[in-house]
Amino acid sequence: MRHAPNGPLRHGAPFAVNRNIPAFMLSYAMLFFWFLKYHFFSLFFQYDSYLSQHGGSSNAYTEAEYTCYHFEVNHEYLKGALERFSQFFISPLVKAEAMEREVLAVDSEFNQVLQNDSYRLLQLTCHTSTPGHPFNRFFWGNKKSLVDAMENGVNLREEILLMYRENYLGDIMKLVVIGGESLDILEKWVVELFSKVKKGNPVRAITGCDIPIWKPGKLYRLEAVKDVHVLELSWRLPCLHKEYLKKPEDYLAHLLGHEGSGSLLFFFKAKGWATSLSAGVGDEGMRRSSIAYVFVMSINLTYSGVERIFDIIGFVYQYIKMLYQSAPPEWVFKELQDIGNMEFRFVDEQPQDDYAAELAENLLFYSEEHIIYGEYAFKQWDPKLIEFVLSYFSPKNMRIDLLSKSFNKDSQGILCEPWFGTSYVEEDILSSILELWGDSPHIDPSLHLPLKNEFIPKDFLIRNANVLQNSVNTNYPKCIIDNPLMKLWHKIDLTFNVPRANAYFLITVKDGYSSLRTCVLTELFVSLLKDELNEIIYQVIYPMMGKHPMIMAGVAKLDTSLSIIGHKLELRLYGFNDKLSTLLSKILTIARNFSPKIDRFKVIKEDMERSLKNVNMKPLSHSTYLRLQVLREKFWDADEKLACLVKLSLSELEAFIPILLSELHVEGLCHGNLLENEATNISDIFNNTFSMRPLPLGLHNQDRVLCLSSNESLVKSMPVKNEVELYFQIEQDKGSKATQLTAITDLFGNIVHEPCYNQLRTKEQLGYVVECGPRMTYRVLGFCFRVQSSNYNPCYLHQRIDNFVGGLPDILEKLDDESFENHKSGLIANKLEKDPSLLYETERYWTQIVDKRFPCLQLSMKFLS
Repeated sequence: MRHAPNGPLRHGAPFAVNRNIPAFMLSYAMLFFWFLKYHFFSLFFQYDSYLSQHGGSSNAYTEAEYTCYHFEVNHEYLKGALERFSQFFISPLVKAEAMEREVLAVDSEFNQVLQNDSYRLLQLTCHTSTPGHPFNRFFWGNKKSLVDAMENGVNLREEILLMYRENYLGDIMKLVVIGGESLDILEKWVVELFSKVKKGNPVRAITGCDIPIWKPGKLYRLEAVKDVHVLELSWRLPCLHKEYLKKPEDYLAHLLGHEGSGSLLFFFKAKGWATSLSAGVGDEGMRRSSIAYVFVMSINLTYSGVERIFDIIGFVYQYIKMLYQSAPPEWVFKELQDIGNMEFRFVDEQPQDDYAAELAENLLFYSEEHIIYGEYAFKQWDPKLIEFVLSYFSPKNMRIDLLSKSFNKDSQGILCEPWFGTSYVEEDILSSILELWGDSPHIDPSLHLPLKNEFIPKDFLIRNANVLQNSVNTNYPKCIIDNPLMKLWHKIDLTFNVPRANAYFLITVKDGYSSLRTCVLTELFVSLLKDELNEIIYQVIYPMMGKHPMIMAGVAKLDTSLSIIGHKLELRLYGFNDKLSTLLSKILTIARNFSPKIDRFKVIKEDMERSLKNVNMKPLSHSTYLRLQVLREKFWDADEKLACLVKLSLSELEAFIPILLSELHVEGLCHGNLLENEATNISDIFNNTFSMRPLPLGLHNQDRVLCLSSNESLVKSMPVKNEVELYFQIEQDKGSKATQLTAITDLFGNIVHEPCYNQLRTKEQLGYVVECGPRMTYRVLGFCFRVQSSNYNPCYLHQRIDNFVGGLPDILEKLDDESFENHKSGLIANKLEKDPSLLYETERYWTQIVDKRFPCLQLSMKFLS
């Protein structure tokens, strides 16, 4: 449940600052949200159709205390979209005859998260909260909650309209408009279109806020859907909305969630008890509300760790006691301050609809002068406030949840959470244990504060001063090295002028995917290598717990990822360019000398086993998995890999690693604030670190896809949730004609998207997920229709999709010239839209390089025009 900000204004200004809406009536709020999004939009002003024809889209989300509606559209159609958007809040239709359909829409959304362990845990927290507290309720909405209300005499339509009249008021709503017009014109449009939004600023008290959220001294054991073992420790903090310039919760999250030497995670990994740890105040409405903040430490445990949870909690309190014993060090705050200021100074631009939604949310929480800067600000050092917040980290203020697949179904006193059906047990913790945690007799010497960060950049010089703008040689990446061992592309940034660079490398290894056994050994090697690299990488990566909780953001604003793509390894480094080559050198040096240790081998192997068991737990990813299983010439099934992994030994892996790295081919892209000679120096790091033979040319590209004949039909049936994906293979993406076909396929997708959604989702209510669009599978073009449902079986879904596909010729036949031209110009505008940041541009270039289809964008434009 990721939801956030809101819409209009203090009348007459695009930015307005006021209180957020205290509304915990989520079932009604979500139902009204669906009425607005589907009923009003599609029937009254054809809002979705208007956006679709003009290169736009819309979305919305509901949180505990606010709802956000947002859209994007091609710039020349902004006012037309705003006219339709403003009616949202002025004269919404809530037709009684549409009630049942919209209730089903709410229910479909709820069913999407029914098997999500995180949401099940969050709802259990609500269910077991103290009676009378605002959190002690159902925090979603579904058919049962709404139908039960009606059966108890509630007039649902009147309640929805009452909620609208009481909450959709201009004085407590926020609006952000981003457009190419001048601020004067944008403000004129806002005043003209939104002045009829009803004024008002209701004041209502929320009762029960003064009582504890949960009962102290309790442990909740709950059954997981996935094969996971997660220990969550939660502490209630006071609301800290007004302390955003000091961010005491982020300061403590940085220390408690650190992963380097001396940290809790480093200690737990050495014991073999945990594989990962995150800490901080989450972004969910319940955890960052006007009522309270909830600080959560989430620890992913090994089997051994599950048996030692009380020991683990004891060491957590040893670390907290260590923080208590001395004044908070100011250098930690200064480090966070420098990073925040650096990131704000050189912030990456993001898609404008995302940015508008983010700013609208900021209007709820930050003062007017800090709407843009607030999330980055570490301006006021206040050690007393940090000590005050730290005082809340006590056993008597702590909630303990253990989410585990190894839940004992024979336990005494098993209870059931009524909405998600989660089985759980509530246990009392002995007072003697709570007292021991509250005053640990000693602190393990392995626990200490992190070291100062050596990777924080200092060189922000922009390198492109002497490079000619619009030069043919600088418009696209240029191949600067091409030899049997390496092919390297380079492009210096001339657009964004930030001291950032991205270096991507695709490393083809010997026998990495040639058999089931070598595939599993390669994945095991990569997982162990990532584990080995964790300490050095964490100096440039840690969980920034501010606006976007538990998202990995660079401490030194460098980030890295290592993953497997088919028979190749992909290494990515991105961020500030100052320390990029230093980081790459350290990573490759560790990789060259890497020798797995038996204790980590056991832990990572266990973690891989759980991951393989969980591969297809997400239905939407399962359909993609099954499609690739059918189409790829060589595809190793997750169950087969699991059976193979269980039998592998450390000695087998040790013997395999030298073979894997004996022959390589590296293709890379260096893009950003790097001169050509700096990119060449980066490539030299590979040559100087590894001494290996070039991989034979014939082994560089081994991915092949099954070619389906025009009269062939394949059905892959598996026992999964009700989901159907229809895939139509078109043609190999090769040559100028294929590029033309890709452009036509994109246009076809743009035209049929809205009628597909309207028919299968809005009218037939088949399920929450209804989508269609092009698919590129190893340079083979296709088109997919996909529906996921909680109410209908796959055969029926297949029949309804087939029926819609059968009606497509009629839809295309009825498409008038004006609508066709609107769709075409909208798609052209989308493709010509400039990349919002260096990272987006790098991703575009890298995709074309990896697919051997660079440059294809300009050809696509040619054929659409």
